[in-house]
Amino acid sequence: MISVVLPAYNERESLQELLPELVAVLDTVDAKFEVLVVDDGSVDGTRSAVGALDLEGVRCLRLRRNSGKSAALSVGLAATVGDVVVLMDADGQDDPAELPRMLAELGEGTDLVTGQRSIRNDRFVKRHTSRLYNWTTRRITGVEGRDFNSGYKVMTGELARGLDLYGELHRYIPVLAVWQGYGVTELPVTHRARTHGHSKFGAVRFWRGFLDLITVKFLTQYTSRPFHLFGGIGIVLLVSGGGLLAWMLGTKLTGQAIGERPALMLGVLLTVVGVQMVSLGLLAELVVNLRRRSSLDATVEVD
Repeated sequence: MISVVLPAYNERESLQELLPELVAVLDTVDAKFEVLVVDDGSVDGTRSAVGALDLEGVRCLRLRRNSGKSAALSVGLAATVGDVVVLMDADGQDDPAELPRMLAELGEGTDLVTGQRSIRNDRFVKRHTSRLYNWTTRRITGVEGRDFNSGYKVMTGELARGLDLYGELHRYIPVLAVWQGYGVTELPVTHRARTHGHSKFGAVRFWRGFLDLITVKFLTQYTSRPFHLFGGIGIVLLVSGGGLLAWMLGTKLTGQAIGERPALMLGVLLTVVGVQMVSLGLLAELVVNLRRRSSLDATVEVD
């Protein structure tokens, strides 16, 4: 069975055109299907428009208020039952005709197929900021990809229902999948121009995305070894602070006054913060160790 999830926020006109087109394509695929439209607190009658179409296999889930794309996807993914899950944007820019090609790519070690928008029908600024975002994500996470934030994705049901999405983490689904050991790939697809409405993402999304990139980096590489991060930063600060204090000590021994030297204050600050970072890393390691012991104890049965 194929489950299609479309998060929608004020996309009534786009969905009126997209849903019949999508159902027509799914009818050609040799599999049962369901289409879940997650109305993310829309105020334009999105839910009523979906119901008025009366399409078989299409249903609408509604959030009481606008909670963001990650929250909407999380609700939709939890409600899916298909062995294959498809994610699509509700703005009509993802072409349903590409779906059979993407479904064919799934399998044989590939658990996630992302529709790469090689030719994007978006504004100049949006296209070029996305390039910078994708390059930064590749460099920081080490995961290869050209279009991490594409909303057009096909994945196994196991992967889809194992995702924990919040904040802006929907942008990093391929990274989270690789971290969990799944195989991912990209497939160039057609990206259509938006014909109704406007983009719901402003400039603030880039700052949120960057902060969540740091979150993803931490979750995927330092969850089980937090001291490597905090301790590493702390040691660098301690060495820097210690070097400055040693310099100031040598200066003092030569008879020069150092009481108002900025280097002295900076050295003390770096040393104190370095000790705090090392302590934080050790406490985090203790928490991880206790959690791991609790997990092991819970899995051991004693006769």
